[in-house]
Amino acid sequence: MKDQLLITALKALPKKTISRWTGKFARSSLSRHIIPYYIKRFNVDIAEAEHPVAAYPTLLDFFVRGLKEGARPINSDPQMITSPVDGTVSQSGPIKEGMLLQAKGVTYSLEALLGGDASLSARFLGGEFLTLYLSPRDYHRIHAPVSGQVTEFTYIPGSLFPVNELGVQRVHGLFARNERLITLLETPCGEVAVIKVGATNVGSIRVTYEPEVYTNHPKKKKVERRTYKKPVWIDKGEELGRFEFGSTVILLFQADRVKWLKQLQPGDTIRMGEALARCQVER
Repeated sequence: MKDQLLITALKALPKKTISRWTGKFARSSLSRHIIPYYIKRFNVDIAEAEHPVAAYPTLLDFFVRGLKEGARPINSDPQMITSPVDGTVSQSGPIKEGMLLQAKGVTYSLEALLGGDASLSARFLGGEFLTLYLSPRDYHRIHAPVSGQVTEFTYIPGSLFPVNELGVQRVHGLFARNERLITLLETPCGEVAVIKVGATNVGSIRVTYEPEVYTNHPKKKKVERRTYKKPVWIDKGEELGRFEFGSTVILLFQADRVKWLKQLQPGDTIRMGEALARCQVER
């Protein structure tokens, strides 16, 4: 009952406006005074940070911090698919009958996740998915899980429900309702979709290959799709984008194109660059 009341309250809140306010504050010089509290509150490992804490002029600068060189070695085997982020496994497994698992006993539609694009969703039917949650303490840059070409990009406006355990268990179709940026890669492992999902207090999500595009834009209300006549090449481990405050990444793979190195379980912690699966190259 308590959880249901909380979800009802969340539905009523102006989540996008609150998230923009949070983002605006995090970009202000005043927010730098929050950094020590933030580190303590979320137990952030500052030993890995690219710069000393005092060098970050705002909370947002600290949040999207880079890491020291060598802090995240990328598995060099070209057949290995690596984690695009530091995070925790939420769910993983096969895409069955066009549905993905959100939480135990809760599923949602692949087509809805991809913004109602039936032709795109058909390309991933029978494939595999992996959902990774980024907590406030995590490193929040997103990297390519495999080398390939960025061929398509989709921005899907939506809500900004929290993607924590409560949200995942209680908000039906959460990942298909929240704002998303979808990057489609053409790779030796077939097509790979890297889906960045927005959440409450995520000021925006940005991608490196479209620097003028960001989520939670007050004037953007429609789905925006782009197909590149000249695809953008990106190497495995190269930065693909970043969360300006944390959220979730969902990876989609086509049928019979990946073999997991181990059975990933909800709650497993993984790090960016860690090998997750072997690419099944089409012959």
